[in-house]
Amino acid sequence: SVASALNDSQNPIITNLASTMKSKYIIGALAAMLALGTPNTMAQETAEMKEFTLEDLNFGGTNYRNMIPGNRWLTWWGDQLVRLDVEECYLVDKKTGKETVLFTVDDVNEWLGCTPDNGLRALYNATFPYSDQPLVLLKFGGERRLVDFEQKKQVWSQCSADELQASNFNTVSRHTAYVDGDQLYFRPADGGKDIQLTTDGSREIVYGRSVHRDEFGIHSGLFWSPDGMRLAFYRMDQSMVTDYPQVNLFPRIATHEPDKYPMAGETSHEVTVGVYDVATGKTLYLKAGDPKDRYFTNVAWSPDSKTIYMLELNRDQNDCRLVSYDAATGERIGELYRETDEKYVEPQSPILFLPWDDSKFVLQSQKDGYNHLYLFDTEGNELRQLTQGQWVVMDIVGFNTKNKSIIISSNECSPIQCNTWEVSVKSGKRTLLDNGQGWHTPKLSSSGRYIADSYQTPEIPRNISINDAKTRKQTAYYTSPNPWEGYKVPQFSCGTIKAADGTTDLYWRMVRPADFDETKKYPTVVYVYGGPHAHNVDARWNYGSRSWETYMAQKGYILFILDNRGSENRGKEFEQATFRHLGQEEMRDQMCGVEYLKSLPYVDADRIGVHGWSYGGFMTISLMTNYPDVFKVGVAGGPVIDWKWYEVMYGERYMENPEINPEGFEKTSLINKATSLKGNLLICQGAVDPVVVWEHSLSFVRECVKNNIHTIDYMPYPCAEHNVYGRDALHLYNKITNYFEDYL
Repeated sequence: SVASALNDSQNPIITNLASTMKSKYIIGALAAMLALGTPNTMAQETAEMKEFTLEDLNFGGTNYRNMIPGNRWLTWWGDQLVRLDVEECYLVDKKTGKETVLFTVDDVNEWLGCTPDNGLRALYNATFPYSDQPLVLLKFGGERRLVDFEQKKQVWSQCSADELQASNFNTVSRHTAYVDGDQLYFRPADGGKDIQLTTDGSREIVYGRSVHRDEFGIHSGLFWSPDGMRLAFYRMDQSMVTDYPQVNLFPRIATHEPDKYPMAGETSHEVTVGVYDVATGKTLYLKAGDPKDRYFTNVAWSPDSKTIYMLELNRDQNDCRLVSYDAATGERIGELYRETDEKYVEPQSPILFLPWDDSKFVLQSQKDGYNHLYLFDTEGNELRQLTQGQWVVMDIVGFNTKNKSIIISSNECSPIQCNTWEVSVKSGKRTLLDNGQGWHTPKLSSSGRYIADSYQTPEIPRNISINDAKTRKQTAYYTSPNPWEGYKVPQFSCGTIKAADGTTDLYWRMVRPADFDETKKYPTVVYVYGGPHAHNVDARWNYGSRSWETYMAQKGYILFILDNRGSENRGKEFEQATFRHLGQEEMRDQMCGVEYLKSLPYVDADRIGVHGWSYGGFMTISLMTNYPDVFKVGVAGGPVIDWKWYEVMYGERYMENPEINPEGFEKTSLINKATSLKGNLLICQGAVDPVVVWEHSLSFVRECVKNNIHTIDYMPYPCAEHNVYGRDALHLYNKITNYFEDYL
């Protein structure tokens, strides 16, 4: 029995698992392991099963789509749930989950008089922008079309600008803003002539696109007012930023295609925010003062479309202010909120107004140590903290207007879970809206009453239910079959160890071969990322395991993944432990994981490898050079080598300016660690990487050459940027696998 097994102190697997019973998933993993029987029984059962290939597991593989959990693509038409498919749209009965056809591709083409050659071919991108009207928005034939599926006719169309440099369509006014040839344009809803709003756009003057290198939660540069009659947009002047010499290798004679890349401590770009008024045809700029060494983030509009709100940061990123502006004049109205921190403030979300009260908005902040919600009025008065506790609000999903509540995603149930809650604005009372397990991705209906709840657990590939926030009923809608049925599936488990500080719990995932035998010793690969705004271990299917881990386990390796301090969703102190010395606390935590591995009788302590990409590449080389006698083999992808070569926003947030923190930059640089390398190290990098520029990895290789170090290998991918995709990725993971096979 599980109970007696837990008391078996002679069983090292049981002892180590039982020591981390804080995670309820470990009991399930243990029970599943015991249910499989003895190693001999497992070997016999798995002998007849199929083996995975990289074509099965890798995103660029020919069979990858058949190996991922099934899904249903859902959207809301008001409070009506609609399933989108290639050739049909279905209405889904929220009480029973049964479906009826709403319309088909053939229906739409017939209504519009289109032929199969020039008509609509798929419906999976359809949207229903008006909750009270039977209108579907479709994009095809170079046009954006609104079709009335009750009247069976097209009611509006407009040339689509979605394939250009940037675009944003407003469903209220039906106006479009877009960027083409670096210039900003306005396209009116009535089919009139497009209006060019700028003339000086270029690679140095950037309009309407994401600024500050996508930091601070910024993903776009065009922001329509709620009524669609005013457009706020970013203007980024990067003429003063140094060019980084990227090269286009495709022509017979390679061409110079430089990238504006502001490095830590160097001159940064200057951003301003413009406002175009459709009614007057005039453009003005917010009077926010000198933009030099400042960041303008999280642009938001008031519900009446008259006021613009921005979170503004100083270059040191330790002083954040919420400021309002008059959209008609650009004048600064006032400062509503200020937050400072001795390390850094990290705004990631714009304010959100309550749909039932235009005088109040919700702001997210980590000021009490965890990301929580705070209620403010438009005078800047903090009315109350809406959520609190040693857990984080991960997202605001939406609002329930009738209940006057906010729907959020949080990890209150467990640090490795994501669950959906309803928060009363009046009382702060929280109500769980899902089953309290696993990792949930909710889609909210327009009223906020209904949720299409897609979720996974470590044992469930994907289930989707339809949840009613009023009755609390959860209707089963879709269950994905196990796409790995009939394959030799590895053993997945999860637990915790203490961080190097001796008190903090760190979550780990382990992947062992399907025919794992505790009497044998296995080579082990530590997969690592470790940086901010990311995590590896969670309560999704197989604990969020990456496909390559399955492939390696099949080849007889153990994979171990640990989320060290500095990673996301654990609160400010956990995340800021790495401030001014990136990689140092992370390494200490990862070495706690290695000590745990060494305590396991089935881990071969003489055959431990490490692999990671980007920040994980930095961590891989850091571990290889700081603990050269521990790690026999490493593969580092796109690694940061010296933080003074990384971009200014990220680099200075976590490391400060190189002139202010020279000791930190010196200590974390891997250039002077190259002479410590003993094990075999493969570095892989895209040759046109705009994120971690080529200077990093090539400088480390050069240092190895200068010091006659021969255990370094290098694999560039000529056409790849920071990540390697498609068939190139298949080559990459074959390369990584073979490297561990050759040397570990």
